[in-house]
Amino acid sequence: MSQNESFRLEQVLLRAADIAALPEHPFQHPLNPNSEVHLRNLSDRVGMQRVIARLGRVAPGKESFIYHAHHHEEEFLYILTGRGLAEIGDQEVEVGAGDFMGFPTPSVAHHLRNPFDADLVYLMVGERQAVEIGEFPRHGKRVVRDGQDAYILDVDAIQPFWGRSPDAADAPDAD
Repeated sequence: MSQNESFRLEQVLLRAADIAALPEHPFQHPLNPNSEVHLRNLSDRVGMQRVIARLGRVAPGKESFIYHAHHHEEEFLYILTGRGLAEIGDQEVEVGAGDFMGFPTPSVAHHLRNPFDADLVYLMVGERQAVEIGEFPRHGKRVVRDGQDAYILDVDAIQPFWGRSPDAADAPDAD
């Protein structure tokens, strides 16, 4: 759309009242029974396709997802209200309103939980690649997402097809 084409402001602008009225979608990570994050999708409402932006709310005593790392999709978290404990690599740090965490790829493993008495609310923004690979290092699992489908694999069960294995010379050419 060029600047000269007409558009409706509501196609690109979500007011605070509009955001507050958006339904929250609860999500629990299948590998973490204490995961419970309530998500409001912002980017889909304005037609964004390459980036996903959501508000996340984690209730007291709950966790966002699971300790994980990304291979291809960069993401960032910006804390809006409340406090949480962020696990980043082998460190744990308290985070609060105004704190920013950015994870370039390949990312260090990270996780967010809320052991405090008030809701933790944050903006979560990440890329939407056609294919993403994530690591769950504490569980020995890997997730492969292809479009809307995702598959969890046991890392120990993954066998090389070609690549860095000793038989890499047998791999077909990339031409």
